[in-house]
Amino acid sequence: MIKRRSVAFARLLRVVVSVVAVVPGFVWAQADGSASAAPVNIRYPELGGGSDRRNDYYVAALKLALEKSEQRYGGYRLRPNTMDAPQERLLRLISTGESLDVMWSMTTRERETYLRPVRIPLLKGLMGYRVLIVRAEDREEFAAIRHKEQLAEKVAGQESDWPDTRILRANDLPVTTAAYEKLFTMLQHERFDYFPRAINEPWSEIEQHSELDLIVEEHLLLHYPTAIYFFVHKDNAALAERLAFGLKAAQADGSFDRLFYKHPENARAFSASDLLSRRILSLENPLLPDATPLDNPDLWWHPGISQAKRRKSDH
Repeated sequence: MIKRRSVAFARLLRVVVSVVAVVPGFVWAQADGSASAAPVNIRYPELGGGSDRRNDYYVAALKLALEKSEQRYGGYRLRPNTMDAPQERLLRLISTGESLDVMWSMTTRERETYLRPVRIPLLKGLMGYRVLIVRAEDREEFAAIRHKEQLAEKVAGQESDWPDTRILRANDLPVTTAAYEKLFTMLQHERFDYFPRAINEPWSEIEQHSELDLIVEEHLLLHYPTAIYFFVHKDNAALAERLAFGLKAAQADGSFDRLFYKHPENARAFSASDLLSRRILSLENPLLPDATPLDNPDLWWHPGISQAKRRKSDH
Protein backbone atom coordinates (compact mmCIF):
# COMPACT_ATOMS: atom_id res chain seq x y z
CA MET A 1 0.00 0.00 0.00
CA ILE A 2 2.81 2.40 0.97
CA LYS A 3 4.65 1.58 -2.25
CA ARG A 4 1.51 2.27 -4.32
CA ARG A 5 1.01 5.63 -2.63
CA SER A 6 4.63 6.54 -3.26
CA VAL A 7 4.30 5.70 -6.93
CA ALA A 8 1.06 7.67 -7.19
CA PHE A 9 2.64 10.67 -5.48
CA ALA A 10 5.64 10.54 -7.82
CA ARG A 11 3.32 10.52 -10.83
CA LEU A 12 1.36 13.46 -9.43
CA LEU A 13 4.57 15.39 -8.83
CA ARG A 14 5.65 14.83 -12.44
CA VAL A 15 2.30 16.17 -13.65
CA VAL A 16 2.61 19.29 -11.48
CA VAL A 17 6.16 19.95 -12.67
CA SER A 18 5.03 19.51 -16.28
CA VAL A 19 2.21 22.03 -15.84
CA VAL A 20 4.53 24.56 -14.26
CA ALA A 21 7.00 24.09 -17.11
CA VAL A 22 4.47 25.09 -19.75
CA VAL A 23 2.53 27.78 -17.91
CA PRO A 24 4.43 31.07 -18.30
CA GLY A 25 4.89 33.38 -15.34
CA PHE A 26 3.95 30.67 -12.84
CA VAL A 27 4.47 31.63 -9.17
CA TRP A 28 5.46 29.01 -6.58
CA ALA A 29 3.90 29.57 -3.15
CA GLN A 30 4.78 28.19 0.26
CA ALA A 31 2.26 26.58 2.62
CA ASP A 32 2.02 29.80 4.62
CA GLY A 33 0.99 31.79 1.52
CA SER A 34 4.35 33.53 1.05
CA ALA A 35 6.16 33.19 -2.26
CA SER A 36 9.29 31.16 -2.86
CA ALA A 37 12.64 32.90 -3.00
CA ALA A 38 13.14 32.26 -6.72
CA PRO A 39 11.95 35.30 -8.72
CA VAL A 40 9.54 34.63 -11.55
CA ASN A 41 10.39 35.76 -15.08
CA ILE A 42 7.58 37.72 -16.73
CA ARG A 43 7.87 38.44 -20.43
CA TYR A 44 6.03 41.39 -21.94
CA PRO A 45 6.09 43.00 -25.41
CA GLU A 46 8.38 45.97 -25.91
CA LEU A 47 6.42 47.91 -28.49
CA GLY A 48 7.11 51.11 -30.37
CA GLY A 49 10.37 52.68 -29.32
CA GLY A 50 12.06 55.96 -30.12
CA SER A 51 9.50 58.74 -29.99
CA ASP A 52 6.55 56.30 -29.85
CA ARG A 53 5.69 56.29 -26.13
CA ARG A 54 2.14 54.92 -26.37
CA ASN A 55 2.90 51.86 -24.24
CA ASP A 56 4.96 53.48 -21.47
CA TYR A 57 1.93 53.84 -19.21
CA TYR A 58 1.07 50.13 -19.38
CA VAL A 59 4.64 49.09 -18.59
CA ALA A 60 4.55 51.44 -15.59
CA ALA A 61 1.23 49.91 -14.47
CA LEU A 62 2.70 46.41 -14.85
CA LYS A 63 5.71 47.34 -12.71
CA LEU A 64 3.43 48.93 -10.12
CA ALA A 65 1.24 45.80 -9.87
CA LEU A 66 4.28 43.57 -9.46
CA GLU A 67 5.89 45.84 -6.87
CA LYS A 68 2.70 45.98 -4.80
CA SER A 69 2.40 42.19 -4.87
CA GLU A 70 6.07 41.40 -4.21
CA GLN A 71 5.78 40.87 -0.46
CA ARG A 72 3.01 38.32 -0.93
CA TYR A 73 4.12 36.62 -4.14
CA GLY A 74 7.88 37.10 -4.17
CA GLY A 75 10.44 38.58 -6.52
CA TYR A 76 10.10 39.00 -10.26
CA ARG A 77 12.17 39.79 -13.32
CA LEU A 78 10.53 41.73 -16.12
CA ARG A 79 11.78 40.54 -19.49
CA PRO A 80 10.96 42.93 -22.37
CA ASN A 81 10.62 41.12 -25.67
CA THR A 82 10.99 43.40 -28.68
CA MET A 83 8.13 42.58 -30.99
CA ASP A 84 7.07 43.92 -34.38
CA ALA A 85 3.79 42.19 -35.00
CA PRO A 86 0.09 43.08 -35.23
CA GLN A 87 -1.84 43.27 -31.97
CA GLU A 88 -3.83 40.11 -32.64
CA ARG A 89 -0.66 38.14 -33.36
CA LEU A 90 0.85 39.20 -30.02
CA LEU A 91 -2.27 38.09 -28.15
CA ARG A 92 -2.12 34.71 -29.89
CA LEU A 93 1.48 34.31 -28.72
CA ILE A 94 0.25 34.61 -25.14
CA SER A 95 -2.47 32.05 -25.79
CA THR A 96 0.15 29.51 -26.88
CA GLY A 97 2.62 30.36 -24.09
CA GLU A 98 5.13 31.37 -26.74
CA SER A 99 7.44 34.38 -26.24
CA LEU A 100 5.08 36.40 -24.01
CA ASP A 101 3.43 36.05 -20.59
CA VAL A 102 1.38 39.24 -20.35
CA MET A 103 0.06 41.97 -22.61
CA TRP A 104 -2.35 44.87 -22.33
CA SER A 105 -5.15 45.29 -24.83
CA MET A 106 -8.76 46.30 -25.28
CA THR A 107 -11.09 43.55 -24.21
CA THR A 108 -13.56 41.84 -26.53
CA ARG A 109 -15.86 38.84 -26.21
CA GLU A 110 -13.58 36.83 -28.48
CA ARG A 111 -10.36 37.68 -26.64
CA GLU A 112 -11.80 36.61 -23.32
CA THR A 113 -12.51 33.14 -24.77
CA TYR A 114 -8.85 32.28 -25.40
CA LEU A 115 -7.05 34.48 -22.84
CA ARG A 116 -7.47 35.16 -19.13
CA PRO A 117 -8.29 38.83 -18.45
CA VAL A 118 -7.37 40.68 -15.26
CA ARG A 119 -10.63 42.64 -15.03
CA ILE A 120 -9.29 45.91 -13.66
CA PRO A 121 -9.45 48.64 -16.35
CA LEU A 122 -5.91 50.00 -16.62
CA LEU A 123 -7.10 53.28 -18.14
CA LYS A 124 -10.41 53.44 -16.25
CA GLY A 125 -12.28 53.41 -19.58
CA LEU A 126 -10.41 56.43 -20.90
CA MET A 127 -9.58 54.51 -24.09
CA GLY A 128 -13.26 54.73 -25.02
CA TYR A 129 -13.15 58.55 -25.13
CA ARG A 130 -11.92 59.51 -28.58
CA VAL A 131 -10.91 62.80 -30.11
CA LEU A 132 -10.21 63.11 -33.82
CA ILE A 133 -7.05 63.87 -35.74
CA VAL A 134 -8.08 65.70 -38.91
CA ARG A 135 -6.55 67.81 -41.65
CA ALA A 136 -6.20 71.42 -40.56
CA GLU A 137 -8.16 72.59 -43.60
CA ASP A 138 -11.19 70.52 -42.50
CA ARG A 139 -11.59 71.95 -38.99
CA GLU A 140 -14.73 73.96 -39.85
CA GLU A 141 -16.45 70.94 -41.44
CA PHE A 142 -15.99 68.91 -38.27
CA ALA A 143 -16.97 71.84 -36.05
CA ALA A 144 -20.38 71.81 -37.76
CA ILE A 145 -21.06 68.14 -36.92
CA ARG A 146 -23.79 67.67 -34.30
CA HIS A 147 -24.90 64.06 -34.74
CA LYS A 148 -23.48 60.64 -35.50
CA GLU A 149 -25.32 60.57 -38.81
CA GLN A 150 -23.33 63.61 -39.96
CA LEU A 151 -20.07 61.96 -38.92
CA ALA A 152 -21.12 58.91 -40.97
CA GLU A 153 -20.64 61.04 -44.10
CA LYS A 154 -16.91 61.00 -43.30
CA VAL A 155 -14.50 58.04 -43.37
CA ALA A 156 -12.37 57.06 -40.38
CA GLY A 157 -8.92 55.46 -40.49
CA GLN A 158 -7.89 52.57 -38.19
CA GLU A 159 -5.73 49.45 -38.06
CA SER A 160 -7.55 46.36 -39.28
CA ASP A 161 -7.13 44.27 -36.10
CA TRP A 162 -8.05 47.01 -33.62
CA PRO A 163 -11.40 46.34 -31.92
CA ASP A 164 -12.25 50.00 -32.55
CA THR A 165 -12.54 49.21 -36.26
CA ARG A 166 -15.40 46.78 -35.64
CA ILE A 167 -16.99 49.12 -33.10
CA LEU A 168 -17.06 52.03 -35.56
CA ARG A 169 -18.46 49.85 -38.32
CA ALA A 170 -21.12 48.44 -36.00
CA ASN A 171 -22.25 52.04 -35.49
CA ASP A 172 -22.52 52.58 -39.27
CA LEU A 173 -19.36 54.69 -39.45
CA PRO A 174 -17.24 53.88 -42.54
CA VAL A 175 -13.63 52.86 -41.89
CA THR A 176 -10.50 52.50 -44.04
CA THR A 177 -7.74 50.32 -42.58
CA ALA A 178 -3.95 50.37 -42.86
CA ALA A 179 -0.84 49.84 -40.75
CA TYR A 180 -0.56 52.37 -37.90
CA GLU A 181 2.36 54.40 -39.27
CA LYS A 182 0.75 54.70 -42.71
CA LEU A 183 -2.48 56.16 -41.33
CA PHE A 184 -1.03 59.65 -40.78
CA THR A 185 0.20 60.14 -44.34
CA MET A 186 -2.96 58.56 -45.73
CA LEU A 187 -5.02 61.08 -43.78
CA GLN A 188 -2.90 63.94 -45.09
CA HIS A 189 -3.41 62.64 -48.66
CA GLU A 190 -7.20 62.43 -48.23
CA ARG A 191 -7.49 58.65 -48.28
CA PHE A 192 -9.88 59.07 -45.33
CA ASP A 193 -11.14 62.00 -43.26
CA TYR A 194 -10.37 61.50 -39.58
CA PHE A 195 -8.33 59.33 -37.23
CA PRO A 196 -10.08 58.66 -33.87
CA ARG A 197 -7.58 58.50 -31.00
CA ALA A 198 -7.91 57.98 -27.25
CA ILE A 199 -7.56 61.33 -25.52
CA ASN A 200 -4.07 60.49 -24.21
CA GLU A 201 -2.67 59.75 -27.68
CA PRO A 202 -3.04 62.44 -30.38
CA TRP A 203 -0.92 65.38 -29.22
CA SER A 204 2.35 63.47 -29.11
CA GLU A 205 1.44 61.70 -32.36
CA ILE A 206 0.95 64.99 -34.16
CA GLU A 207 4.31 66.19 -32.82
CA GLN A 208 5.92 63.03 -34.15
CA HIS A 209 4.41 63.81 -37.58
CA SER A 210 4.98 67.56 -37.55
CA GLU A 211 5.75 67.59 -41.28
CA LEU A 212 2.03 66.92 -41.89
CA ASP A 213 -0.70 69.55 -41.61
CA LEU A 214 -2.78 67.67 -39.03
CA ILE A 215 -4.56 68.92 -35.90
CA VAL A 216 -6.65 67.62 -33.01
CA GLU A 217 -10.25 68.54 -33.76
CA GLU A 218 -11.60 70.78 -30.95
CA HIS A 219 -15.35 70.13 -30.71
CA LEU A 220 -16.20 66.42 -30.83
CA LEU A 221 -15.71 63.55 -28.39
CA LEU A 222 -16.69 60.02 -29.38
CA HIS A 223 -17.49 57.65 -26.54
CA TYR A 224 -18.11 53.93 -26.20
CA PRO A 225 -17.68 51.78 -23.08
CA THR A 226 -14.51 49.72 -23.17
CA ALA A 227 -11.65 48.51 -21.00
CA ILE A 228 -7.93 47.88 -21.41
CA TYR A 229 -6.89 44.86 -19.32
CA PHE A 230 -3.79 42.84 -18.71
CA PHE A 231 -4.21 39.48 -20.45
CA VAL A 232 -2.32 36.29 -19.61
CA HIS A 233 -2.40 32.64 -20.70
CA LYS A 234 -5.79 31.02 -20.10
CA ASP A 235 -4.26 28.58 -17.59
CA ASN A 236 -2.03 31.09 -15.82
CA ALA A 237 -4.27 31.78 -12.85
CA ALA A 238 -1.19 32.44 -10.70
CA LEU A 239 0.00 35.46 -12.68
CA ALA A 240 -3.55 36.79 -13.12
CA GLU A 241 -4.12 36.54 -9.37
CA ARG A 242 -0.86 38.32 -8.63
CA LEU A 243 -1.56 41.18 -11.03
CA ALA A 244 -5.10 41.62 -9.67
CA PHE A 245 -3.78 41.66 -6.10
CA GLY A 246 -1.12 44.24 -6.97
CA LEU A 247 -3.50 46.52 -8.86
CA LYS A 248 -6.06 46.42 -6.04
CA ALA A 249 -3.33 47.23 -3.50
CA ALA A 250 -2.26 50.19 -5.66
CA GLN A 251 -5.86 51.38 -5.88
CA ALA A 252 -6.22 51.13 -2.10
CA ASP A 253 -3.10 53.16 -1.28
CA GLY A 254 -3.65 55.77 -4.00
CA SER A 255 -0.59 54.91 -6.10
CA PHE A 256 -2.74 53.71 -9.02
CA ASP A 257 -4.55 57.05 -9.24
CA ARG A 258 -1.25 58.91 -8.96
CA LEU A 259 0.07 56.97 -11.93
CA PHE A 260 -3.15 57.43 -13.90
CA TYR A 261 -3.47 61.18 -13.40
CA LYS A 262 0.22 62.11 -13.33
CA HIS A 263 1.64 60.01 -16.14
CA PRO A 264 2.84 62.54 -18.76
CA GLU A 265 0.59 61.47 -21.62
CA ASN A 266 -2.53 61.28 -19.42
CA ALA A 267 -1.82 64.55 -17.63
CA ARG A 268 -1.36 66.29 -20.94
CA ALA A 269 -4.65 64.92 -22.21
CA PHE A 270 -6.58 66.18 -19.19
CA SER A 271 -5.13 69.68 -19.53
CA ALA A 272 -5.24 69.98 -23.33
CA SER A 273 -8.43 68.29 -24.45
CA ASP A 274 -11.02 70.68 -22.92
CA LEU A 275 -13.33 67.71 -22.52
CA LEU A 276 -16.29 69.32 -20.80
CA SER A 277 -16.86 71.73 -23.70
CA ARG A 278 -16.97 68.99 -26.34
CA ARG A 279 -20.07 67.45 -27.92
CA ILE A 280 -20.20 63.77 -27.02
CA LEU A 281 -21.32 61.35 -29.73
CA SER A 282 -22.21 58.11 -27.93
CA LEU A 283 -21.59 54.80 -29.70
CA GLU A 284 -22.54 51.22 -28.88
CA ASN A 285 -19.86 48.61 -28.23
CA PRO A 286 -21.19 45.18 -29.28
CA LEU A 287 -17.79 43.60 -28.50
CA LEU A 288 -17.96 44.39 -24.77
CA PRO A 289 -18.13 41.20 -22.64
CA ASP A 290 -21.00 40.83 -20.19
CA ALA A 291 -18.50 40.36 -17.34
CA THR A 292 -17.12 43.91 -17.72
CA PRO A 293 -17.48 45.50 -14.25
CA LEU A 294 -19.43 48.56 -15.40
CA ASP A 295 -21.42 48.60 -12.15
CA ASN A 296 -18.34 49.50 -10.05
CA PRO A 297 -17.91 53.29 -10.37
CA ASP A 298 -14.55 53.22 -8.58
CA LEU A 299 -12.99 51.52 -11.59
CA TRP A 300 -14.02 54.10 -14.18
CA TRP A 301 -13.18 57.64 -15.24
CA HIS A 302 -15.34 60.17 -17.04
CA PRO A 303 -14.70 63.81 -17.97
CA GLY A 304 -16.78 65.26 -15.15
CA ILE A 305 -14.66 63.74 -12.36
CA SER A 306 -11.23 64.48 -13.76
CA GLN A 307 -10.56 67.74 -11.91
CA ALA A 308 -11.54 66.51 -8.45
CA LYS A 309 -9.66 63.24 -8.84
CA ARG A 310 -6.58 65.00 -10.14
CA ARG A 311 -6.53 67.26 -7.09
CA LYS A 312 -7.01 64.27 -4.78
CA SER A 313 -4.12 62.39 -6.41
CA ASP A 314 -1.78 65.27 -5.47
CA HIS A 315 -1.98 64.25 -1.81
